[in-house]
Amino acid sequence: MIIKYSKPDAPFVYIVGAGPGDAGLLTVKAFRLISDIADIVIYDRLISEEILNLIPDSVERIYAGKSCRKHVMTQDEINAALVAEANKGKVVVRLKGGDPFIFGRGGEEAEYLIQHDIPFEVVPGVNAADGCSAYCGIPLTHRGLATGVRFVTGHKQKGEEVNLDWKGLACPDTTLVLYMGLTNLDKITDKLIGNGLDKDTPAVAIQEGTTKNQRSCFSTLENIYKDACEMDLKPPTLVIVGKVVGLSQNNA
Repeated sequence: MIIKYSKPDAPFVYIVGAGPGDAGLLTVKAFRLISDIADIVIYDRLISEEILNLIPDSVERIYAGKSCRKHVMTQDEINAALVAEANKGKVVVRLKGGDPFIFGRGGEEAEYLIQHDIPFEVVPGVNAADGCSAYCGIPLTHRGLATGVRFVTGHKQKGEEVNLDWKGLACPDTTLVLYMGLTNLDKITDKLIGNGLDKDTPAVAIQEGTTKNQRSCFSTLENIYKDACEMDLKPPTLVIVGKVVGLSQNNA
């Protein structure tokens, strides 16, 4: 099967989810856009080398990586770059890890493009929760164990306290997925236990999920922060809490 996409008239921006890291999880459309359509790719820190190698040498690249307290470009600068490059008559691919609309700030970029009359399209990607859980053998929902799943961020803007619906999140029949939760994991686990979630609830922290560098720390809600620190896990790390974690065959 060959799927072809026509190059749109410039200016045009694609906000594209690249998935959680494994190039095999790129959608067909994302692959076609970076390999055949893009004039320039503005990409994040979480884009793996494997995926970057799929971009032809003739395509211009701008690195817009951001990590905790260290930004090559601020979000405002990224927004401005999207508009500036598009207005040069280019088709711009904004390549983001995971899915651009799940804790990816893709919505902010879309709003900025609308404000500046730049046509765009959003291309969803495999989100980190789906990819990391699957590569650890963890179903996010499972009959008799989890009737729902919630995605939350464990990171707030500088100086802000992580203030979530702790009572609602401490539901034993729900799988909890924490994005960017490593730094505040000790506070988060204390809040969940304090609001009634069993301290022995299975939990796992997954660093660089779906990539060749994936590392997983299986533990309990009470001990996951300590055990992740002992393994010296670093961002990007996703944390999953819930009874479904106990189903993983990787936790031997």
